[in-house]
Amino acid sequence: MFDHDKINFKVEKFSLYSNVSPLGISHHKVPANIGVGLRRVDTQEPLAIVSDSYEITQYITIVDQIEEALNLAGLDLTDAEFTTNTYDNGARMELVVKFPAHARDIDGTGPVIPQFVFRSSQNGTWANNGMMGLFRWFCFNTLVNGNKLAYAYGKHTKGFDAVAFGAKIRVASEYIAGEGLTQMKGWYNTELDRDAAITLFTGTLAKRFDNVKRKHVANKVMLSNLMKTFDNENRHVHGKGLYEKYGTQMKGSLWTAYQAATAWSTHVASPNVKRNVHTTKVLREDAVKKMLISPQWLELEAAHGKPTWGSATVNME
Repeated sequence: MFDHDKINFKVEKFSLYSNVSPLGISHHKVPANIGVGLRRVDTQEPLAIVSDSYEITQYITIVDQIEEALNLAGLDLTDAEFTTNTYDNGARMELVVKFPAHARDIDGTGPVIPQFVFRSSQNGTWANNGMMGLFRWFCFNTLVNGNKLAYAYGKHTKGFDAVAFGAKIRVASEYIAGEGLTQMKGWYNTELDRDAAITLFTGTLAKRFDNVKRKHVANKVMLSNLMKTFDNENRHVHGKGLYEKYGTQMKGSLWTAYQAATAWSTHVASPNVKRNVHTTKVLREDAVKKMLISPQWLELEAAHGKPTWGSATVNME
């Protein structure tokens, strides 16, 4: 399944030392109750400073448990794609599985594919968490949800129940193929003009606080970029090649607004991104998730019907 070679390294604690102690002693050992270091055994690369009580769970153990849960989920793994990523010298790990056997079409541009993403870290920045979402082949967007359909959270994997988590993954995939797909088709059929899209983004993703004016205002650059993507999506999804004739006056839908948002959260490689790309992506995914449960979105969604996003949770502690 996953590439074990990428994550098959051990992590260990090590003592910290201060150059000078309060008494002027050089190379002074820092008491463990203040903190200890965490490093890779193979490269001796420092990863983090943690408390002495921090429980190390090796990545290989986590991956074995996730693989067991996926096998127990009962999903069709035909042609499934497994991706293993590590970041920051192994301080963070990301597992991604796509299930093409469960692909569906929503807007005629190509399939959306159920996708399971699991993230963990050894530096405390990512707690163990996983979600089932969708992947859109047309634009390579990761389609996040207002409430993560299959979600697990915990500081470590002690007491992890692979059977229960596998069952949640199956429930999540069935939800996506049923109610979730129905809701997204509802978004596709809910008309949204440019003015409404501008109002939506100004009140959510493109909102920033102006310290001089002491109020929230629009991030004009971000709003412009979101609207460019919105217009392009309208051309591909609703325009049928007539985009040049109608220009930016063509009406879109909640679906194309959603695609503009997920394009922003997925494609983050930019010289303007101050954080590293994978951290920025996670933060942007959370921002899109908040947009989907915002009053602005729910009001627009109500034009088609009541929201139906559900959630399924597994406690990994």
